[in-house]
Amino acid sequence: MDLQLIAEDFQFPEGPIAMNDGSVILTEIKRQTLTRVKPDGSKEILVNTGGGPNGAAIGPDGAIYITNNGGSFEWLDNQGMTIPGPTPPSHTGGYIQRFDLKTGELKTLYTECDGKKLVGPNDIVFDRQGGFWFSDHGCSTPEGRKFGAIYYAKIDGSHISRQRDHLISPNGIGLSPDEKVVYLADTNLGRLWAFDVAETGVLGPPDGFAPGRVVCNLPGYQLLDSLAVEAGGKVCVATIINGGITAFDPDGSVEHFPVPDLVTTNICFGGADMRTAWITASATGKLYRATWPRPGLKLNFNA
Repeated sequence: MDLQLIAEDFQFPEGPIAMNDGSVILTEIKRQTLTRVKPDGSKEILVNTGGGPNGAAIGPDGAIYITNNGGSFEWLDNQGMTIPGPTPPSHTGGYIQRFDLKTGELKTLYTECDGKKLVGPNDIVFDRQGGFWFSDHGCSTPEGRKFGAIYYAKIDGSHISRQRDHLISPNGIGLSPDEKVVYLADTNLGRLWAFDVAETGVLGPPDGFAPGRVVCNLPGYQLLDSLAVEAGGKVCVATIINGGITAFDPDGSVEHFPVPDLVTTNICFGGADMRTAWITASATGKLYRATWPRPGLKLNFNA
């Protein structure tokens, strides 16, 4: 895979969106910003979000929706690399934000579901109906982890529902090309889950004791982060420790594409043929561009 460094000196970049004008908008979790990277590599901070902006996606109204973990990480320096650490005592929960690209307005849409606070919203994907699925990563505590979950919500603030609960560390989330399956990467388990969609915004009941279907567990100590789906159905998940992108076939087979960063966190697709991949290398604060061997799935909305 040909990797080209496009820009650097980010503060833990994540959530890349390949925009129609050729730029990439991404989050900087440590800097607490939404940042545009222009085709020439120059950068422009669009808004200071506060908290910990993680995932981002364009909605049907052309606005950017942000899964903000509320500042659920302390930041560690390890041999010059930025590494997310424990959850600080100041953390009280995360939220979903909406940023209007035209007016610059930033507002908070959701902070809770059924009276229970969101813990650490992480990644987001829109379906064809204009609603969005998002993952809540949970967070660490001195006694152990707070569980994470999968949610579905509408952009007007009228509906949010918890579709799976008591998950270890939900991270990357995406939809199969036919939108009949929600894919979820669990960071700490190194596992890609598949959940069948029963109807818009509703997951089917689990089969037996498992919350969903296991696509694959990676061997050894590999952690999974955010993801994007290929047009042909493979699920490309950013992989930590074994830094790079792991492409999972729905049949469970995998292939790995290395990236020179132990904490590779996300990938998105763009370009006329959808074979341009943008990859966030977060520990080193870099954004790479590569030509992917297969086209990515075109997302439902862009701007």
